Amino acid sequence: MDGKLLFLALVIGILILAWVGAGVLWRAADMAEIVAPIDPYATRDLEVTALGTGGEYENPRRHGPSTAIGFGEEVVLVDVGRGVAEALRSAAIPLDQPRVVVLTSLLPVNTMGLDDLIFTSWLTPGRAPLRVLGPPGTRAFVEALATAYAPGGAALGEALALPKEGARVAGEDVEDGFVETLGGLRLEARALPGGPLPTLAWRFSDGDHRIVVSGAGWGRDVLASFAGGADVLVHEAAYLPTVEELEGTGNEVEDPERIRRERAFHTSLEDVGDLATDAQVDRLVLVRLRPPPLFELQYRSIVARDYEGEILLPEDGDVVFP
Repeated sequence: MDGKLLFLALVIGILILAWVGAGVLWRAADMAEIVAPIDPYATRDLEVTALGTGGEYENPRRHGPSTAIGFGEEVVLVDVGRGVAEALRSAAIPLDQPRVVVLTSLLPVNTMGLDDLIFTSWLTPGRAPLRVLGPPGTRAFVEALATAYAPGGAALGEALALPKEGARVAGEDVEDGFVETLGGLRLEARALPGGPLPTLAWRFSDGDHRIVVSGAGWGRDVLASFAGGADVLVHEAAYLPTVEELEGTGNEVEDPERIRRERAFHTSLEDVGDLATDAQVDRLVLVRLRPPPLFELQYRSIVARDYEGEILLPEDGDVVFP
């Protein structure tokens, strides 16, 4: 083998080793993201993270609905949909840091991840007892959940010598007008009438900024007043074509009554912009999204017909304020 061929072989060998090494480093970094300890979350300003942006239907790209409100070292979760533990890790928020969960309603889509949060975070050191605030029925729901998991939880705690207080959770029923301050973060609840079960909207303030999170479209006028002038409104926006629109595409509508019920149950994409305009909010964050048929540009175009403020359609883990 002459010198040129030998040199070429050496270069190729080095490139192969570098490629393999880069792959190993990438894999190691990827694994660290999954299992490495997360530094405590802290922020100087009010911060809002869209942890889960999906709705009640399965969606591999979006976890169930959950929003993290952070101020200082306080982290409050609004709703805890499916996959909340993974959503927190992806957002670099330690599982054992949120001490308070607030619920907009007891619909399953809002509570499916509560047991996940309780028992997965129990495996981390320093888990303090969790408070769950929500509409009437929350206390009974949390107590029933704790009872259902009592045998399995006791076995897990004994096997791993876990501190009992780490799995404790207290549910509290909250009425309209509830106010509490946590480390400089003010929480307020407003009851939204007209739904099939008690429902709350939540407002958060650090003294300079206001964030409102709602999980449903019931009590529209009450919500518009409660969110009046807020920096951000986090709200659902469901693409819900009418039966007539679906039939116009040539598709067979197997259950038209179900379509009508869905439209009555959710805030449609066509209505949410008008709500945000009435509330005079600066930014509208759309969550509880379903898989396409619509693209982001189409969502924005429809909402912008009635709303001139900023429109965000976040992915899971996106910081939506500031």
